[in-house]
Amino acid sequence: MSGNLHVRNLEDELIIRLKRRAAQHGRSAEAEHREILRQALSAEVEPAFAELAAKLRHLTKARKHTPSEELMREGRGER
Repeated sequence: MSGNLHVRNLEDELIIRLKRRAAQHGRSAEAEHREILRQALSAEVEPAFAELAAKLRHLTKARKHTPSEELMREGRGER
């Protein structure tokens, strides 16, 4: 899946530096922008599902939880 990203309100100096860097690498400014994003985001580690679930449990531990079977029963009654 491909998408488009439009970046607005960049400082002129930043655009000049991007174009200069692109030229040094033999790429268009758009290709250089893609490569910068790819490198920056590839360094980030995606958290595992178990880690995200543990964080959610921690954030919601003080809340009252309704058992799913109750919710399903209520949902059937509303039809």
